[in-house]
Amino acid sequence: MVIPENSSIVIFGASGDLTYRKLIPALYHLYANNQLPKSFAILGVSRTEYSDDSYRERLKTTLQELEETVPETLEDFCQHLHYQAIDTANVDDYQTLSERLETLAEQYHFEQRNTLFYLATPPSLYGVIPGCLAAHGLNDENQGWKRLIIEKPFGYDLKSAQELDIEIHRHFKEHQIYRIDHYLGKETVQNLLVFRFANGMFEPLWNRNFIDYVEITGAEFLGVEERGGYYDNSGAVRDMFQNHLLQVLAMVTMEPPAAINADSIRNEVNKALQSLQPLSDQDLKQNLVLGQYTESEVRGKFLPGYRNEHGVAEDSRTETYVALKMFINNWRWNGVPFYVRSGKRLPTRVTEVVIHFKRTPHPVFAQNAPENKLVIRIQPDEGILMCFGLKEPGAGFRAKEASMDFHYTSLEETKMLTAYERLLLDALNGDATLFARTDAVEACWKFVQPILDYKQDPTSLYGYACGTWGPKESDELLQRDGREWRFPCKNLTNTDYCEL
Repeated sequence: MVIPENSSIVIFGASGDLTYRKLIPALYHLYANNQLPKSFAILGVSRTEYSDDSYRERLKTTLQELEETVPETLEDFCQHLHYQAIDTANVDDYQTLSERLETLAEQYHFEQRNTLFYLATPPSLYGVIPGCLAAHGLNDENQGWKRLIIEKPFGYDLKSAQELDIEIHRHFKEHQIYRIDHYLGKETVQNLLVFRFANGMFEPLWNRNFIDYVEITGAEFLGVEERGGYYDNSGAVRDMFQNHLLQVLAMVTMEPPAAINADSIRNEVNKALQSLQPLSDQDLKQNLVLGQYTESEVRGKFLPGYRNEHGVAEDSRTETYVALKMFINNWRWNGVPFYVRSGKRLPTRVTEVVIHFKRTPHPVFAQNAPENKLVIRIQPDEGILMCFGLKEPGAGFRAKEASMDFHYTSLEETKMLTAYERLLLDALNGDATLFARTDAVEACWKFVQPILDYKQDPTSLYGYACGTWGPKESDELLQRDGREWRFPCKNLTNTDYCEL
């Protein structure tokens, strides 16, 4: 295990929900497991007025509510927490930040001024904060590394993403920029690479000769909750499809990297994304389904429709569901359809990849042989399910489906890092492997832009009741190809849908 160098961790948006619910708990767990530097300081930065002590008390209370904590460890961790109130949009206030960082460096006896800046802020500040930091020399690496973590969404469309990229690169170099996608921090996403490339029984089959089609599902049971105002300007395409699911798709389909390092892996991810077949007008009309959830009663509880959610316009045409049949134009995947779907208010919360293998060509066994498929579960019950055919007991040679089911929770001796723990640790160590590179981000936006343009069409949106698997048009997307979606329950059990 590599322990990061002594450093300061600066969190912009320190009084926000992301900091309280994800970042501070992740840093606490890293500290409790002795994975943070021997000497480090966490400096929260926001407009809200706090003293160091009041900020510590606020975070301590939150941690105790969210996590199981050890009092002595929690107390020691909180001594590393500090707070500085500034106007993050005012460049002059950054002089105060610079002086505070220097004071902390002296207090913690830092030989180098290594600093990780985390932008847990509204996207409107993504281009502002880097410029303000640079104006006070806080991007300069002469006295230690400076790294910048940027949350999604990185841009609103292709044009804004390109403009934001140019703006940030005025002040920080590419090796300093870490575009975070917490999906890539999940153990099962990383395991895709090991599973594929370390097993001789799977890698030879991982191509158009043996795979019939691939499903990728990112389902959520929750609605927009209190994020209606944000979500109504975003939608499922921007919120889930453009980043999370396309990144997962790239990990499933990339070629083997020359080495296990950031450059080699991200080169192959980018090649996969560059190979996405551009969406034609015909694709948008026939292979794309956009939906919006409507009110329904689920498990005895009334759930309002999307347009009745707080912060959502009464006539909103924002999509809460997207399904797309798409292709990859390269040697390995030519002709293999990828069916990708994501939505809110579906029956359960689950993200999984399903590899459907082609049926055996032998006519005797092909008639009744069950489908061979591989289910790779990313969340919530991380694991792998392999389905294949065995002889049914008794006379004859009729085949029945059997399965092998692996769960990460069965590895009791292993401590799995959460996504934010893994990504924060990687950023502190300067490992950008699991962070999106600028060319990959642009490739995603370039592929998605036709969908963003098309969804303005008033006839492109379908309704679906809360608690269902999306519009019926989504089922028809596969049915006309003689296929059907897998309906996953919350665990990997290979049954018909079992949650309702």
